[in-house]
Amino acid sequence: MNNKEFKPYVPAEKITPEMTVTSVIMGMILAVVFGAANAYLGLRVGMTVSASIPAAVISMGVIRVIMKKNSILESNLVQTIGSAGESLAAGAIFTMPALFLWAEEGLTEKPGLVEITLIALCGGVLGVLFMVPLRNALIVKEHATLLYPEGTACANVLLAGEEGGSNAATVFSGMGIAAAFKFIVDGLKVIPADVAVAFKSFKGEIGMEVYPALLGVGYIVGPRIASFMFVGSIVGWLVIIPLICLFGPDISLYPAEAGVTISQLFAEGGASAIWSNYVKYIGAGAIATGGIISLIKSLPLIISTFRDSMKSMKGSQNGGTLRTDKDLPMGVILAGIVAMVFIIWFVPAIPVNFLGALMIVVFGFFFATVSSRMVGMIGSSNNPVSGMAIATLLLATFAIKATGETGIDGMKGAIAIGSVICIVAAIAGDTSQDLKTGYLLGATPKTQQIGELLGVVVSGLAIGGVLYLLDAAWGYGTAEVPAPQAGLMKMIVEGIMGGDLPWTLVFVGVFLALGLEILRIPVMPFAIGLYLPIYLNTTIMIGGVVRMFMDGRKKVDSKTKESQVTNGTLYCAGMIAGEGLVGIFLAILAVAGISIPAFINLGNIGGVVIMALMILGLLKFSLWNKRKA
Repeated sequence: MNNKEFKPYVPAEKITPEMTVTSVIMGMILAVVFGAANAYLGLRVGMTVSASIPAAVISMGVIRVIMKKNSILESNLVQTIGSAGESLAAGAIFTMPALFLWAEEGLTEKPGLVEITLIALCGGVLGVLFMVPLRNALIVKEHATLLYPEGTACANVLLAGEEGGSNAATVFSGMGIAAAFKFIVDGLKVIPADVAVAFKSFKGEIGMEVYPALLGVGYIVGPRIASFMFVGSIVGWLVIIPLICLFGPDISLYPAEAGVTISQLFAEGGASAIWSNYVKYIGAGAIATGGIISLIKSLPLIISTFRDSMKSMKGSQNGGTLRTDKDLPMGVILAGIVAMVFIIWFVPAIPVNFLGALMIVVFGFFFATVSSRMVGMIGSSNNPVSGMAIATLLLATFAIKATGETGIDGMKGAIAIGSVICIVAAIAGDTSQDLKTGYLLGATPKTQQIGELLGVVVSGLAIGGVLYLLDAAWGYGTAEVPAPQAGLMKMIVEGIMGGDLPWTLVFVGVFLALGLEILRIPVMPFAIGLYLPIYLNTTIMIGGVVRMFMDGRKKVDSKTKESQVTNGTLYCAGMIAGEGLVGIFLAILAVAGISIPAFINLGNIGGVVIMALMILGLLKFSLWNKRKA
């Protein structure tokens, strides 16, 4: 299938509304909402979820049902703008909280809002601009070979426009119900957030967190990934922690306080104290190794991808005569790239020198190209963005150390470079998926690219406030916002710069990851499970089990099953957004010093009941959903 044979849903000759006041305002609101919700989710569990389809169904629900308008391209622009917030948040929260963690340790001052905003904006704008010249090569010329799974799925959702009202209602129901549950747990504190069972003589512990977003994440990622994460936690909390307590009760090892033995540490803080002081470093070594393994395995594909993309670009035109061929002019793209690099290099708020700015241009364009093509082949969820970020961080830190800058300034510069590259790769992948959706529907590429830039700008302006708010409310590295990926990035930079790291524990994780890779067990989900508390992963596993039940039914026709599973996915996406927004609201209350009195505590039994109600709610809007799907 070549471009001449392909006919989009809206013909190139037809002019329909796209960039309207409605679509821009709705898209910007959703960019901020999903950006904030995903920032909160990512800082809690180390992963984010795509916002494209929820944004699409919400826009259809508003534009078609409430406003009585029939404009599929208007809805498409809403999801284009809205999904940018999620991608920018994913790039930002994986790296920048490291700067807050160093400030907490007294090594430096907290990053300013201007610094965070400029890093986010520069990375986001570069991600869009680097991808634009690739559109004709990847989206048009390779339409039949690069399927862009999320982009195609989003187009199918928009094409099913007459069902947009019920689908949007499912998303909003998930948001509302999850918001209520989150407020009951963390606002009213009617039940404990963690329902745990400790095995005192065995020294192990298991439990679950009663949060709707975790249940939703488990359902969306499915039983396979959820089970690998859960097994990682089982190994950490029911194997490694008991072994540490068994073999070393009377010894004191890094990083516990001097003179505090393992048995004393366990007596004061339980299994959680052993996990945070020892097991977490094993998990960090495993995650870093998993990221590097994924990058190495992808190297042949990365090299061929970059080569093929460059070849295809030679014959690409950035300003066709048809409406559906028009991109942003190359002059605007080059001017924008130069402007971003100038800001990165010269603005004092960004701790990056000329070498760092040069690395950002080279690695940014390379990884944007790789990200844009790989998401077309294997989807955004399998795109090794974290591996790219780790590789960039390693190279940037070594390069900065080679210049003799080994102190906190050098470490801040490495994190800033890693942040920009991480955001570039995430946004380039998101832009590719959105342009694929637009290509299938017949959208104007130039309009979508402007919309993507609008989404980047508004979410970039908001992300600094979100990061500051969560830090002021609870602080990074705490139970509320553990910031796992940022903690890992911080650890890598400190380790290279000569910081005092428990290398024995880190290398245990490295070789554990290598063993899993030899056994062909996915390293990254297992490592994340080892790195995060078991309470989170148990709830994610419960969501995976619900999805396994939904997928495994034999006496249901495939169309009905697919419809019910999709309803469940939309409901879970709403749950994640709803909990994230209430989390932001509670953070505002915490910063303002407003506390809600806990009038009753139902204990662990109450937690089990709430979890059962959350599962029933998910089944109600998926398995027992009576609305037309």
